[in-house]
Amino acid sequence: MDPVIIVGAGPVGLTLALALARQEVPCVVLDEGPGKDEPRAARTVVLREDTAALVERLTGVPLSRAGAHWAGWRSMRRKQVMREIVFDGADPAPLHIAQHVLTGALRAALSGERLVKVAVESRLDGIEQESSGVTAHTRGPKGTWWRGSYLVGCDGPRSTVRKLLDIRFPGRTAVERHAVAALRTELPWHDEALLHRMPPWRMSGPSAGEVTARPLPDGVWRLDWLLPPGKDLVTPELLLTRIRETLAGWAGGTTPPYELLDTGVHTVHHRLARRWRADRVFLAGDAAHLLGVLGTHGLDEGLRDADNLAWKLAVAWHHGPHDALLDSYQTERRAVVAARLRAADQALPLLRGGGGLRSYVPGSSRGHDALLTDGHLGHGQLGAPGTYADSPLAPPRLEGETPVDTPPGAPVTDVRVTAEDGTFVRLRDRLGRGALLVVLIAPGTGVWERKHWVSAGIMPRLAAAVSALPHPAELLVAERYPGAAAHTVLLVRPDGHLVAALSGVRPDDLFAAAEAAVGGPAKTQAEAGASAGSH
Repeated sequence: MDPVIIVGAGPVGLTLALALARQEVPCVVLDEGPGKDEPRAARTVVLREDTAALVERLTGVPLSRAGAHWAGWRSMRRKQVMREIVFDGADPAPLHIAQHVLTGALRAALSGERLVKVAVESRLDGIEQESSGVTAHTRGPKGTWWRGSYLVGCDGPRSTVRKLLDIRFPGRTAVERHAVAALRTELPWHDEALLHRMPPWRMSGPSAGEVTARPLPDGVWRLDWLLPPGKDLVTPELLLTRIRETLAGWAGGTTPPYELLDTGVHTVHHRLARRWRADRVFLAGDAAHLLGVLGTHGLDEGLRDADNLAWKLAVAWHHGPHDALLDSYQTERRAVVAARLRAADQALPLLRGGGGLRSYVPGSSRGHDALLTDGHLGHGQLGAPGTYADSPLAPPRLEGETPVDTPPGAPVTDVRVTAEDGTFVRLRDRLGRGALLVVLIAPGTGVWERKHWVSAGIMPRLAAAVSALPHPAELLVAERYPGAAAHTVLLVRPDGHLVAALSGVRPDDLFAAAEAAVGGPAKTQAEAGASAGSH
């Protein structure tokens, strides 16, 4: 079968290629550039725990060595500290990393991947598709054509794939603008990110009264100044003045020494593609959506797109057409991103509306701070990973369902599990391999060798039920899971979202849940041909 064609070699496209390769699906990545990224210290990304773990699992690189996990978070208004958070195991810190370092780690992992070919200096020029596959035409020094089973446009905000498919991309332009600087200096706090609203010192030039400082490795900081609405020019002189004023304000009046590394202007747009699938062609990342206001970061959602789509494409590639499964990509991911955009659009008037009576309402500033903190730290509607509660892949009501702390459709909690070979691993480490995961909660098993409990109690019956499932599945055992009673059985998708929690071994319920999770039985080739063109 032909490889999957991925258009775009940014973080989302490279992540998708690695995720497919880990599931034995060959790919071709069309990179319109030279195959490397320009180092830009001021172009950074913030990854939440789940997306950082996804990249680490795919690359094998501990990203904490290449980026910075914040020790804490502090928000201030004028001279008052509004909130201080210390990150720990219960509340993991976001990861702040330069984007070229992130893509470098992904490229390095791909360089030794036998199933992935990266075609540099290959700019997409045309797409042709029919029921059996898709053809991509490229132009440039190495212009040619490529034949694929599916094609995924990960080619950014100005996506050629989206334009060739004539898919509308409505939304709002320049929702926010930020002046950005990366510099090496010492600040009064160490390794803590700071959001400072209405700082008490005077700012030169246009200012909306908000500055953010985020640490990077080696004493480097990224500073972002929110700019007022409009198109005021941010000159180098004005930015240098802003840097000196801000550093002096934080240092108590005297500007500390600093080394300026990079500058820029970051403009936030809000857009959402009308469709994310057209037959054998899909959109992901910035080609499908743009968001990033109030501290949220679009790359997180782009990486979640790749994680969601990869296992579904792998199922269709290995086991035949699964239109219901492939359709669920748009249904699940577009709904999550749309909800986040709505939440941001509802919060913006409260936070950026200026004076008025709300400025004097007691507690309003703390409410604003809570909204901003949610966005920056990945909490609440503005920042938390989305759930697929209304997914078309959700099983029908099951007789044996039992509640746990993770609702159906939400990402599972990462716990220690025992693998089939008897080794202890993290649940998250078993994701992304194409198989469903069946997790038995069995307190006390961790102190025994596997050979003593694998053939005891309910294990033989559960192992037989797992082997009879309509899709490959791996059986794991955990001593505990939040909110789960002993002998609870969890069914988990390859991207880490909970399908169902069952009380005990219930083969019929487990089979029904597994079949629903992969979109029902695969179509025959004749059925697939009859339904072609329906998207």
